Order: sequence, then C-alpha cells, then structure tokens
Amino acid sequence: MPSTRAAMRIPDWTPERKPQPQELVQAILDRRGGTLLNLDRALLWSEPLARGWNTYLKNVRTGLGADRALRELGICTVALLTDAHYEYHHHAPDFLAAGGSQASLAALQAYVRAGASGEPEGLAGDEALVARYAAQMTRDVKVDDALFARMQARFAPTELVEITAAIATYNMVARFLVALGVTPEE
Repeated sequence: MPSTRAAMRIPDWTPERKPQPQELVQAILDRRGGTLLNLDRALLWSEPLARGWNTYLKNVRTGLGADRALRELGICTVALLTDAHYEYHHHAPDFLAAGGSQASLAALQAYVRAGASGEPEGLAGDEALVARYAAQMTRDVKVDDALFARMQARFAPTELVEITAAIATYNMVARFLVALGVTPEE
C-alpha cells in the first residue's frame, strides 16, 4: 500500500529540510501525544504559523466550555461539506468520544449528500441546529436571521461564540488541508 503522505502537494517537513526551534517542535509533540501528524509536517515549514496554530487550535480543541460533542459535530459538518477527509478522519472519532453516536454521523453524512439544506433527518434538537448552522456558515458564510435567532434562543452568548469560533476555525483548517493535499496518516 503506498504512503498516504505521498499525495501532499508539498514535501513533508523535517528538521533537516527546515530547522525549527526545538521548543516549538516539542510543544507540538506534547499537544499531539508524542507524534507529529501530517498537518504538523505542513505547518512546520513556517515557524510563526506553526507556533500560532498550535496555541490557537489547542484552545479551540480543549479550552472552550461549549459542549464538545456539538463543537465536533460542527467540525464534522465542515469537513464533509469541504471534502476535507483529513479533518473528518480526525474529528469523527472525537465526536464519538465526546458522547456523539454513529447514527448521528450517518445522519450528518446523509444530510450533506442531500445538499445540506432544510432540517437534517436523523438529527434532532441541538445536533440538528448546529449541523444547519455549520452548513450555512460553511456554504453561504452569512447565516440567515431565522437560524441565528434559533441559535441565540438555545445558547448563551459564550456558547454561541465558542460554537461559531470552532466552526469558523475548522473552515480555515479545511481550506489549508484541501489546498495542500494533506491526507490522513496511515
């Protein structure tokens, strides 16, 4: 089986190709549990980008108080809508680990395949609301007033800001991954 990294449009970063401060590489390794991911091998071509990304994404992933399963569902929505396979590969398991269900992921996939408009069948309550919100943010950028009013009625301002930030952040991530051809690890 060929290496999945071969599809990346830029070479993998290595310390020999572009030396980076050891404390930066170590901070990324610490956040990742000791292993650099393919995404890291792209980011490490730019020290300021890798440094800022590591800090910011750590906060978005682990520092926010809004429900983790809902944030991960929003991220999975972005991944499916943008064909960011790498993003979905990493975040679908996180959604499940946060208490989401395989049935919800299947419903989300069906919703996206059907065009991601209207109410998502198979998702209910907060999951349906967040999937619609993420879909509008991703496809249209502007969220219609009626949907935003539903989000405001359901979530406190801090939760709404954090859910919005997670979806917006992973739109950025998706575009980076897809443009550079970053693929899931073997």
